[in-house]
Amino acid sequence: MQRSPLHEDPGPVHASHGRGTNQTGVRLYNERLILSLIRRHGRLTKVDIARLTGLSLQTTTVVMNRLEADGLLHAGERQRGRIGQPAVPYSLNPDGAYGLGMVVGRRACELVLMDFVAGVRRRERLTYPYPLPDQLIGFAGRTLPGLIATLPTPAQARICGTGIAMPFELWNWEEVLEAPKDALAGWRDFDMGAEISRIAPGPVRVLNDATAACAAELTFGGGSAYRDFAYFYIATFIGGGIVLNGSLFPGRSGNAGAFGSMPVVARSHTGDAEGGAGGGAGGGAGVQQLIRSASLYRLERQLGAIGIEGSQLWEQPDDWTRFAAPVEAWIEEAAEGLAQAIASCLAVVDFEAIVIDGAFPAAVRDRLVKRTAAAFARLDRQGLTETRIVGGTMGRAARAIGGAALPLLDTFGRDLDVLFKD
Repeated sequence: MQRSPLHEDPGPVHASHGRGTNQTGVRLYNERLILSLIRRHGRLTKVDIARLTGLSLQTTTVVMNRLEADGLLHAGERQRGRIGQPAVPYSLNPDGAYGLGMVVGRRACELVLMDFVAGVRRRERLTYPYPLPDQLIGFAGRTLPGLIATLPTPAQARICGTGIAMPFELWNWEEVLEAPKDALAGWRDFDMGAEISRIAPGPVRVLNDATAACAAELTFGGGSAYRDFAYFYIATFIGGGIVLNGSLFPGRSGNAGAFGSMPVVARSHTGDAEGGAGGGAGGGAGVQQLIRSASLYRLERQLGAIGIEGSQLWEQPDDWTRFAAPVEAWIEEAAEGLAQAIASCLAVVDFEAIVIDGAFPAAVRDRLVKRTAAAFARLDRQGLTETRIVGGTMGRAARAIGGAALPLLDTFGRDLDVLFKD
């Protein structure tokens, strides 16, 4: 295995925060463009890069040689057997840069250390009945030093910063999370980014958790295969993101893709206080938000109704085989709501694909995607453009990878203004 250039003193990555502080805008843009292309394609030669970008071969060579010297690119074995000089494919150096990610969920918090190619080097997890600011800051303070110490000392200078993926307005969910009254009120005036910046290296970025998951799918997952797609991410609550023209679209307020708020027709459940307007006891049809039918807190409630603690879902997040019957019932309910939401999405934008992922085992995701596609096929779709309904590729790690990717995208990404609007 080739020795990483990391130990050959290329200098701290985050010191210049973007590597372009003293460079012209064109030079910085070209560097980020080339890194983004190599990330998308895996391996490219200088000739490939010149062809894809329209840059001259001389300019491409100068930029790529600089990126290699900085430890961001690996040169592979020469490809022989072609006409002309043997070509050298270049790939991203996993040790070229690192990002720290923090995911604040409604039931669990994760801290991850991720390398330049989205490899999770270390992960730490804390579970709880509901999130409290002081508890999470304490967890980060205890855990971050150990995460960072897993890297050699020279590599620690290559940590670009910390990304926080978290839901907005946590204080609005006390009732659904079954938290005591005003237990989450502390979030109203709490600045998570500012507090984490006191204990984490580099700049700190904060993004909605579902939007961060969408960014991970687009940047590191199968989402790069689609020019436009709507992304549904299902955790304790369902959220999502929108990709247009190959770029994440956060919207005017950063809340684009708030699919959980979409109204859907759902069959009310006897005795279910959450039945939507128009639904009554006895199973009548009613209108409610998608969040009420396609979120995992619904599965937690269904488990509780049969005497199983809902928190057990998060104790073994990759194996739900012992909850087979409740999970199947939840999939049926969620798929019906998702199908209606997809139809509504397509009435606004003719998305090439609909991507469904979540904090559940891959087998659950696959069954949910199949059941949603079947439910969608039964709807009246007259006037709608056909689309593909597919499973995501990042799974439970999507929000963590998206969070850790924020400082990497900030430093090396091409379309910074798409994610970060100050």
